[in-house]
Amino acid sequence: MSYDVLKQNIKKNLNLSTEELEGICKYYKPFDVKKKEFLLTQGSICKFEGFVLEGCFRIFTLDKKGNENTLYFAAKDWWLMDIDSFMNQTPSNLNIQALEDSKVLLINRRDKNALYDSLPVVEKLFRIMSQKALVSWQRRLIRNHCFTAKERYFHFLETYPDISSKLTDKQIAGYLGISHEFLSKIKKSEK
Repeated sequence: MSYDVLKQNIKKNLNLSTEELEGICKYYKPFDVKKKEFLLTQGSICKFEGFVLEGCFRIFTLDKKGNENTLYFAAKDWWLMDIDSFMNQTPSNLNIQALEDSKVLLINRRDKNALYDSLPVVEKLFRIMSQKALVSWQRRLIRNHCFTAKERYFHFLETYPDISSKLTDKQIAGYLGISHEFLSKIKKSEK
């Protein structure tokens, strides 16, 4: 199993030595996930933090009416987890489902804490990554409040061309917070 994708992701955030990178990688375990298989379901406790090596996942909730609301997609070189459930060991509000056959690296809470203890620089790494994730979430909230549905759709296509090509219109609509029918109207108006 090659950890090169994980190492490159880490290097984007912090300049670490080869030994430090190897020290981080030894805590992550490879895991294969089949298309449509769930890594996490609502109501269960998230026992992992994951990194996508291959494939694509959607992270979504189901509301009381059974509607799917997609928070984000995670493809190659993305992280995935329910941070609230993972940190607080509370039942998750999220589902994490593979959209295609995928490969991930997973780390559990015990190993994550051991990693922090063995390589203190990892705390800095995850602080930097958390700050970047927070900026991304903030930008998405602003787009959701200030952009039209059409503008959000084209921003999504422009920003995530590799992911959008793997998704159904229903999945994209769930991410944009609009109905499948409304997305169809947007697409028709552009032809």
